[in-house]
Amino acid sequence: MSDPTARDTAYALVLAGARASGDALATAHGVESKALIDIGGAPMLSRVLRALTQSGRLRAAPYVSGLAPDVLEKTRAGIAVNEALSVSGGPASSLLGAIDGGIQLPLLVTTCDHALLTAEMVDYFVKEAIRSGADLTVGLAAKDTIQASYPETRRTYIPFGGAPMSGCNLFFINSPDALKIIRFWQQAEQDRKKPLKIAWRFGPVTALRLLIGRPAVHRAFELISARLGARAGVVVMPFAEAAIDVDSQADLDLVRSIIAARRQG
Repeated sequence: MSDPTARDTAYALVLAGARASGDALATAHGVESKALIDIGGAPMLSRVLRALTQSGRLRAAPYVSGLAPDVLEKTRAGIAVNEALSVSGGPASSLLGAIDGGIQLPLLVTTCDHALLTAEMVDYFVKEAIRSGADLTVGLAAKDTIQASYPETRRTYIPFGGAPMSGCNLFFINSPDALKIIRFWQQAEQDRKKPLKIAWRFGPVTALRLLIGRPAVHRAFELISARLGARAGVVVMPFAEAAIDVDSQADLDLVRSIIAARRQG
C-alpha cells in the first residue's frame, strides 16, 4: 500500500439509508437495515468501514448517513465513525443532505452494501479520481472484467461503445461544481436501472449522441460534462468485485462465498 500525502486523501461517506419503499433483503433477514446482515461473522457495514479505514486515504473517520444511532452502534463493530446528517429520499438526496450538513470536500462516497470493498480498491479509486481532476468521478467496471471472474452474477450494464460498464458504487466529489451533477442525478434516480431513459434526460441532441453514436465511456462522459456544466470523469476499476454489491439474496450468497474463499486463500 502506498503512503499517500495529504493531497491524496479525502473524507468519506457511507450511504446506509433505505428507500421509502423499504429494503426487501433486510425484511427477509429480520433486521432493521441490511447494513446489519451478517457476512462472514461481521455486519455488512463494518466490512465497508474497515476497508475505508485500512486504506490510509481518509482525513478523518468515515461518515455514515441513514442509520439510527442505535443501529449504527450495532453495525460499526467498534470502528470509529462520524454520524452524517440523514435526510429522506434516494442516494443523491442523502448525499446532498450530508454535504449541506457540513461534510467537507473532497469526498469519497460509497454504500453500506459494498461488502467486497477492499483497501486496495479504495486506494486505487481515490488516486485515479484525484489524478483525473474531474469535479465528480464515478467508478465503473467493464462487463468483461466482471464476467471473467463471476459469470453467474447479474448486473445492470450501461451500453457504452466497445465495453459495456457496470457501476461500482464509488463516487469522488472533488469540487462544489460536482453538485450540479448530483442534482441532475437526484432527478434521474427513478430511472437508475434504465440507461436509455437517463440518456434522454440530457436532452435530445446529447441523448442521440449517446444512444446512436454509442461513444466509448470516456467520450460519453465528455458529452455529459458539456451538457451539465461540470466535469464528470470515470475510473475504470480493474477489480471485478468492485461492481458486486448486495441487492438481492443471490448477491448475498455470492458475496458470502467470495469472503469465505478470501479467508481460505
